Amino acid sequence: MYDIIGDIHGFAEPLKQLLDRLGYQEIDGVWQHPIRKALFLGDYIDRGPQQVEVVRIVRAMVEADKALAIMGNHEFNAVAWASPNPGSPDAYLRPHNAKNRHQHHGFLEQVSENSPLHHEIIGWFKTLPVFLDLPEFRAVHACWHNEYLADLAPWLDSNNCLKEEGWYPASQKGEPVYAAIETLLKGLEIPLPQGAGFSDKDGHARTDIRARWWLEHAPTYRDLAMVPVDVIDRIPHELVPEGILPGYDNEKPAFVGHYWLTGDPAPLADHIACLDYSVVSARQGKLVAYRWDGRPLTKDNYIWVTR
Repeated sequence: MYDIIGDIHGFAEPLKQLLDRLGYQEIDGVWQHPIRKALFLGDYIDRGPQQVEVVRIVRAMVEADKALAIMGNHEFNAVAWASPNPGSPDAYLRPHNAKNRHQHHGFLEQVSENSPLHHEIIGWFKTLPVFLDLPEFRAVHACWHNEYLADLAPWLDSNNCLKEEGWYPASQKGEPVYAAIETLLKGLEIPLPQGAGFSDKDGHARTDIRARWWLEHAPTYRDLAMVPVDVIDRIPHELVPEGILPGYDNEKPAFVGHYWLTGDPAPLADHIACLDYSVVSARQGKLVAYRWDGRPLTKDNYIWVTR
């Protein structure tokens, strides 16, 4: 049985509190449970004050076979930031511009950019699978999308990790593997009708919306949009094109993180559960786990700690 844990973002103390609440103990430097395993949904870094400690805890558990862990968009971005771009001398797969450095500066400071520790952690990030399809359930950081999973398959090894030769096309806009990684790790985005737009939480202008991909039918742009409540009125109440949603087969539950939800944790749909409840937020943030017991998803199986 698994305890599935959402985005940690460098907050090691809440992670330890949550593991303790779930019945794990630290033995010889490894948090472990006598009969259960943890499964981490990605985004171990950026934002928080203890990013190296979070990576140490998660990595030690994985290497001791006490946990599984998948890649989040922040781990993908960290690898791309540190990887030279073979198509452009003196550049990197993730451009070193002001916007990207601002997002990533906390991690770079805490590992000391280009240090042996930095390169060691980047090497470990490369070993993280993009998704897991276990007999009981599925896990992906943001979106389960069968079409994009098929596009990505040639670029993955037998453990669902991105092959070395896949990092370049996965970082190049316009490549099929880029679109697949963007959707699986960052969520399904659909363009708004011409002239519509809004500013995101970081003040950046947006003309696409992150969509509720798990819905079974295509309602309006406003119904699909995952945007702050103060901009929802700027999203058109127009029908979206047919076929825009990937559809979920509901063969087994799927667990995701990524979405910075708030309020009382509960399943998004009968077979979809999100475990990211904004641990970064000092006022209302929670670090959330789902205690998987093989039964249909229920809000009763969510366990969390607050900051």
